[in-house]
Amino acid sequence: MENLQTLTENYLEYCRTQKCLDEKTLKAYRIDLRQFSEESSLQKITEITTNNLEDYIVRLHQQYKPKTVKRKIASIKAFFHYLEYKELLAINPFTKIQVHFREPTILPKIIPLHTVEKFLTIIYTQRDNAKTNYQRRNALRDAAVSELLFATGMRISELCSLKNEDINLHDGSILIYGKGDKERRIHIGNDSVSQIMEEYKAEFQAEIKSCNHFFANQNGKPLSDQAVRRMINKYCSLADIDLHITPHMFRHTFATSLLEADVDIRYIQEMLGHSSINVTEIYTHVTTAKQRDILISKHPRKDFHI
Repeated sequence: MENLQTLTENYLEYCRTQKCLDEKTLKAYRIDLRQFSEESSLQKITEITTNNLEDYIVRLHQQYKPKTVKRKIASIKAFFHYLEYKELLAINPFTKIQVHFREPTILPKIIPLHTVEKFLTIIYTQRDNAKTNYQRRNALRDAAVSELLFATGMRISELCSLKNEDINLHDGSILIYGKGDKERRIHIGNDSVSQIMEEYKAEFQAEIKSCNHFFANQNGKPLSDQAVRRMINKYCSLADIDLHITPHMFRHTFATSLLEADVDIRYIQEMLGHSSINVTEIYTHVTTAKQRDILISKHPRKDFHI
């Protein structure tokens, strides 16, 4: 029987070649399984019992937040299912374990709409007042990136992986490859956003062709998510915005704004690329402004004369 470390490497290779999992998922699996292997005093997989696993889960709860514990348990559980599937285990010790714990609801952080407007305004101001062509081109690209994040709610990883052929500016449609290579198509619904995208594409044609990614830096390399984060921090500083804004907050703001505008949550689910409506329903908890307006204007107490 092969040792735990060898079996882990075999499993990760199986996930990569057979299940076609993306690099981020594989990285998380590798971290979780390496930790399990290093902390386990037993290196023969057949020696690991239900009690060993329960003790390990207790230690995880002592070290990490519930969301992280949930992920780590899922990684190990999937590994043991693989061993069972490959008939490397006669009995899967995970089958007798039932893990139930309440995961606290973490409300998505959104950007106030007046702050989004202020953020976008400073980018266009920088473009118009640029002293060099290099500065002007950077601001043009930054405007296109920021506008697209807010206009579509796409993930930063999805934006940075966009290819030139994925974007059709004639009809304003974008083909997005989401988690698990799931495809979805979303449209740009604003003329100003379409215009800045057209300007960017015309200006960066050579760089786009060089790297075959739609968003590129001026060296002809694909734009990275770290570069986008630095860009956001830069304009927040220039605009004196105290709020720490991340790329994902544009996604949260996109979803919450549509929900507050009475868009059906299933349409929002489709636009965000969520596989389950349960994930999208997190946004129903943050529409407090809409709730307040409803209670002020619709609740029958307003018509009482006391």
